[in-house]
Amino acid sequence: MPIASPSSQFIVDATQQWLERAVIGLNLCPFAKAVHVKRQIRYTVSDATDTEGVLADLETELRTLADADPAEIDTTLLIVPQSLAEFLDYNDFLYFAERLLKSLRLAGILQIASFHPHYAFGGSEPDDIENYTNRAPYPILHLLREDSIARAVAAFPDASDIYERNQETMRRLGHDGWRKLMTEGSGT
Repeated sequence: MPIASPSSQFIVDATQQWLERAVIGLNLCPFAKAVHVKRQIRYTVSDATDTEGVLADLETELRTLADADPAEIDTTLLIVPQSLAEFLDYNDFLYFAERLLKSLRLAGILQIASFHPHYAFGGSEPDDIENYTNRAPYPILHLLREDSIARAVAAFPDASDIYERNQETMRRLGHDGWRKLMTEGSGT
């Protein structure tokens, strides 16, 4: 008997929990709280099981975000639970995602940030705690507006220090702290 995949709502709920606890709760992205509170984040779960399907969903979401009123949808999280499970495949996919962005003439208007359950920065070991700054419950393509990023960076004078501060936050938290943070109140 096949194992049923989690429902889209379960996937969105898990992603929102990660966003609230890790990204906002640890202040990994000081810009995330405002769009979350204003409900300007679009959560889309891709049913794609291969890279072609993910690219098709990505194209739809890039066009949707580009055409949307920023006051309604400022950013999109395209969640990919059934494809790109291997980090190296996901990382390779980002090349094609960037090519798609350019082919749609949206480079400089939108950008794609990457999150994955097994995210690893170049030169790091897979279990290095610093990698957890970009670890999410599912592979995620985060679509952002360049204008929104520019406004956020202008309002946050030390934006260039975010990367280092996030790594220090993760080192202080440690693996046990991360596990506790992600499982509090989830019944696991």
